[in-house]
Amino acid sequence: MNWKEENNRLVLELTLGSFDKVIDLVNKIAKIANEMDHHPDLKIYDYKKLRIETTTHSEGKITEKDHILASKIDQLVEQL
Repeated sequence: MNWKEENNRLVLELTLGSFDKVIDLVNKIAKIANEMDHHPDLKIYDYKKLRIETTTHSEGKITEKDHILASKIDQLVEQL
């Protein structure tokens, strides 16, 4: 995917086909985030767009945990 680094965060912007697809992806991300105990910020806007931001809050920067989470999110997106 096309992750960017912004303000000590990894950021991915997605446009999906429908609101339902966005919600489905958010729920799948939530499951992985809970398993990792590493939670991204998720913003739904314009009903079918999703902005995902991840950082390691305790470190105040991007860490290996963020890259692992981003990779797992990439796998989910590739399955859409």
